[in-house]
Amino acid sequence: MMSSRFSTPLTRLMEGRNVNIDLPVSRLIETSLSRGEGMLTSNGALSVATGEYTGRSPKDKFIVHDSVSAEKVDWGEVNRPISRDVFSSLYDQVLHHLENKEELFVTNGAAGADASYQLPILAVNEFAWHNLFARQLFLRSGGPDRDTGMEPFTIISAPQFKADPERDGTDSETFIILSFEERVILIGGTEYAGEMKKSIFSVMNHLLPEQNVLPMHCSANVGEEGDTALFFGLSGTGKTTLSADPNRHLIGDDEHGWSDNGIFNIEGGCYAKCVNLSEKKEPQIWNAIRFGAVLENVHVDSETGAPDYTHTDVTENTRAAYPLDNIPNALESSRSGHPSTIIFLTADAFGVLPPISRLTKEQAMYHFLSGYTSKLAGTERGITEPEATFSTCFGSPFLPLDASVYAEMLGAKMEHHGTEVFLVNTGWSGGPYGTGERINLSYTRAMIQAALEGDLQSSEMATEPVFGLHIPLQCPGVPDELLQPASTWKDKQAYAEKAKELAQRFENNFQKFTNVSQAVQDSGPSSRTAETAGR
Repeated sequence: MMSSRFSTPLTRLMEGRNVNIDLPVSRLIETSLSRGEGMLTSNGALSVATGEYTGRSPKDKFIVHDSVSAEKVDWGEVNRPISRDVFSSLYDQVLHHLENKEELFVTNGAAGADASYQLPILAVNEFAWHNLFARQLFLRSGGPDRDTGMEPFTIISAPQFKADPERDGTDSETFIILSFEERVILIGGTEYAGEMKKSIFSVMNHLLPEQNVLPMHCSANVGEEGDTALFFGLSGTGKTTLSADPNRHLIGDDEHGWSDNGIFNIEGGCYAKCVNLSEKKEPQIWNAIRFGAVLENVHVDSETGAPDYTHTDVTENTRAAYPLDNIPNALESSRSGHPSTIIFLTADAFGVLPPISRLTKEQAMYHFLSGYTSKLAGTERGITEPEATFSTCFGSPFLPLDASVYAEMLGAKMEHHGTEVFLVNTGWSGGPYGTGERINLSYTRAMIQAALEGDLQSSEMATEPVFGLHIPLQCPGVPDELLQPASTWKDKQAYAEKAKELAQRFENNFQKFTNVSQAVQDSGPSSRTAETAGR
């Protein structure tokens, strides 16, 4: 519970005449337009610009070092400590800043579709469109008097308040500060609304493991027979595309919890990338962007008012925020049973990982901790060769606890519920990026369908020598030769060299995971084995 030192000024702020509480979507849009915060597009969505910051600011994110966090948080480059005094000073300044505003916007929301683990959220916003974003992304709740068993967290967002690093002890004018003791998220100096969403996910990553719930950065869907599937993957791996299956019900597209009751969505909405969005390829997302949705940094035609998703003049990180019920086949309860299948997606630009392989429990924990994909030449300045990228548990910026906590929970849950785990490469085959070919999407869909329907359980498997992965010799709808990565390369020695290079990158990255069992450490690739792979 927030101490009186912090709760009293917040209560006073909330009682001000300038506070609008739980405005309906239409009023928030109307207010945003009247305040000049955005414009309506031809499809009815509210289009806004986020100014200088078009993405998250991880170097400006801090956790207050206090009695709750001191011994539990895995402090380091991701979880950077800040003192209680610095937080207290900024808290006072931000509330004073907000007291002088003509209008403030407050919404009561929640995180966690399973009421047993639901976190009440109070969002206090300087901008009406930020409050609309919070209303659409978080679950809607019954108001401040609800009782879910968990103490609420309060988001206080003041983008027009700029910190002074010399005075305030921050690194820049921007700050995102989490106080687990006071249950406050304090945001200033950035208009990027995604900071609110991801801060709450960080909070859930801290709170849920205490209740034996595994928080996960993944999408989830369920078939007509109740078979639940999870899809993990970093940007560019196809997570959203492959989990959006018209023949299955969407549970959620980004954040979930796995409890003793099954899977539940943490959010009430979607925050989809929309660069190069097309009605033909992604009709569900295209049609979900309508009145009530928020478009961030999307180019809008000045004459027709139509969004142009091909333009990246501001940023490639253009986004659309909309409620989950804008998706026609979304599961209304946002809850399902325990997953029968987990898919780890990776876009391997080295061209050496098999298109699909089945993982043991230890291998699943290894690849979960690794969170591998690859950046491509030309995607960022200075990248001229494919670059291996690792994000712990497929969400390293949002993990307050030691990574082993999440990996051990995953291993225990998949073993208890008999969950199958597959590693699916949506990247290249027959050679690296620039030489080989991108694996056909229709083949990837066929492999995922086979995995979800159990067609690979009885398939004969071959063990790939470098990565130790178990590869099916046959898969319905997929050429047999495609399944074995080495056989698709004309130059076998070149394959061996690339396999060794990628294996070494895995080995180097995994050296930081010292709190996992030897069996998990031994489940990764071997660069020594790669030396003989091309012979």
